[in-house]
Amino acid sequence: MKLRLLCSAIISLFAASLLSAQGIGLPPNGEPSKGYQLGPGDEMVGKVLGEEEFGFTATVNEDGMIEVPFFDKPIPAVCRTERELRGEITELLSKYLRNPQLQLRVTEKRSRPPATIYGEVRTPQQIVLTRKATLVELLAFSGGVTEEAGGMIQVFRTRPPICSDKTEESNWKTDSEAKGVVPSRLYSLANVKLGKEEANPVILPGDVVVVQKAAPVYITGEVLAPQGIFLKEGGTSLYEAIAKIGGPKATAKTKDIRIYRLKPGASPESRDRTVISANYDEIRKGKQNDIMLEPYDVVEVDKAKESIAMQIMKIAIGAGQQVITATSSGLGYRVIY
Repeated sequence: MKLRLLCSAIISLFAASLLSAQGIGLPPNGEPSKGYQLGPGDEMVGKVLGEEEFGFTATVNEDGMIEVPFFDKPIPAVCRTERELRGEITELLSKYLRNPQLQLRVTEKRSRPPATIYGEVRTPQQIVLTRKATLVELLAFSGGVTEEAGGMIQVFRTRPPICSDKTEESNWKTDSEAKGVVPSRLYSLANVKLGKEEANPVILPGDVVVVQKAAPVYITGEVLAPQGIFLKEGGTSLYEAIAKIGGPKATAKTKDIRIYRLKPGASPESRDRTVISANYDEIRKGKQNDIMLEPYDVVEVDKAKESIAMQIMKIAIGAGQQVITATSSGLGYRVIY
């Protein structure tokens, strides 16, 4: 029994490795494939068994037609499969040959450019789609998103779909109606991870998928680990951000933490900022509303001023250390009355 389970596991792993190596080239979920539908630029070769003079090479032109030497009129080829074309050409050959045996093969598939996925994914790449594939599949095929991925994924449709029916992908519209702008849509990464159908569109050849980088905020001053952090989808508050980097130091001026925020329209490098003051102690106690951080905020935690008592104590400690040092070095003190 154990041996049988082990063999099954090995076979499953081997099959998974084959699927990974072949990429997005197999029908999903075992569904039968309709076959590759031809488009402009595709090239094919036809051979007739025992009749070499009837062999031909043809390319689908911009009008979706192919020219076959022994026929007077061009043949419609766009959005048709090898099987469909083979049947029509065989029927035409029957006018010249008895029971022709035609072999037809697509040799160059140039009508569909690869889809591109880049940005905050572990393996940015171009993927040739030979079947219907979704956004989730492309993300998985690219190794998933990185730690710096933000909350949004933008899909650009660089060209209209080929051979699509009246379906969602053929009626795909842009979020932007501006002329001359490549149609694009935004999808929530959180919804993608939750498996929501509306966040898992069909990706077509030529699409460009960009996983956007999260915007940073910077925390400096009297905190345990001054650094930049990335704002994820849903946002991060001041209290959460400081907690993520270990919290404030004991010497921090927590009653007046300053947030330097970009003014509307300013670039991330701009010093034209609005200053927002926050009382961290009051926020922690729930007496003041927490402040949601925005992209490129700079949070500055100043050092608190020392009290008079602390200053006197430091002076006293410093004087005592001087006495100890002087005594240990052989020097003495004289007291004059």
